[in-house]
Amino acid sequence: MTRLIANPAAFGRVAVLMGGTSSEREVSLNSGTNVFEALKRQGVDVHAVDGIPALCEALTQKKFDRVFNILHGNRGGGEDGVLQGLLEAFGIPYTGSGVLGSALSMDKIRTKQVWLSLGLPTPRHIALAPGADLRAAALSLGLPVIVKPACEGSSVGVSRVFKEADLPAAVRTAERYGEMLMEELIVGDEYTVGILGAQALPSIRIVPAGEYYDYHAKYIAEDTRYLCPGLEGDAEADMRDLALRAFQAAGCSGWGRVDIMRSRDGRNFLLEVNTAPGMTSHSLLPKAAKETGIGFDELVWKILESSCGSSNGGPR
Repeated sequence: MTRLIANPAAFGRVAVLMGGTSSEREVSLNSGTNVFEALKRQGVDVHAVDGIPALCEALTQKKFDRVFNILHGNRGGGEDGVLQGLLEAFGIPYTGSGVLGSALSMDKIRTKQVWLSLGLPTPRHIALAPGADLRAAALSLGLPVIVKPACEGSSVGVSRVFKEADLPAAVRTAERYGEMLMEELIVGDEYTVGILGAQALPSIRIVPAGEYYDYHAKYIAEDTRYLCPGLEGDAEADMRDLALRAFQAAGCSGWGRVDIMRSRDGRNFLLEVNTAPGMTSHSLLPKAAKETGIGFDELVWKILESSCGSSNGGPR
């Protein structure tokens, strides 16, 4: 595959930003280590940096020329627009979406509002304010429902509720992470579609050994199956097209991943956008890229290349 940049020296000194203080710290450290090793193998002058404060100190000393962001989550993660604004202020190129795409897609409620305004399908939902009438919300949507934090990833704080009596416990689990939403539970299969530049990669159908694709199934279990491509023919093309439109509608760019539920009657429902997807041994975007002939090292190189163009709206 032709590279836009052939000489690793053209990237300058690269910080791989990982870890941080979000609830997804451990996943980020795993992802970041893999990215760091891949770039190092290819001759890039690469340096691991743990968290935004350490990066900020290094940038004031002009130690780095660009940043490969592999922080996950918010509140010290790098997916909520705060990091992107910092890098814009410093004039440092970076991988992934810019300020708007990062901030918007971290907020599931407001991302849904954008999608719905454009006629893009997403499960019905209700934002849960403190003290909200849980029973009324559940009756409005119809059980079963999902209760989740509005601004977390990796299935953190997510509960599936089948009985009214279980609603208070689900809310207690989610409210530790701030704003919440209740969402109708779509019965069907879970898919994800990776985005690389302006290309939607083959879909992946996720088949956990247990009933749900939760944190354990994502990062620990070895018996989760990933079918790629997840669909065939027009159904596959339609899902990829929907994922790319949803990604761009949220102001995202560079690379990312869109999670989708497909109901038993064949309807697709958008769940969320991940602007810094996992790059662990269990992660999905590398699996989809491999299906198109892009190995892990080449994938990491292509993501870093995107920081040298205008794909994320950042400074060049």
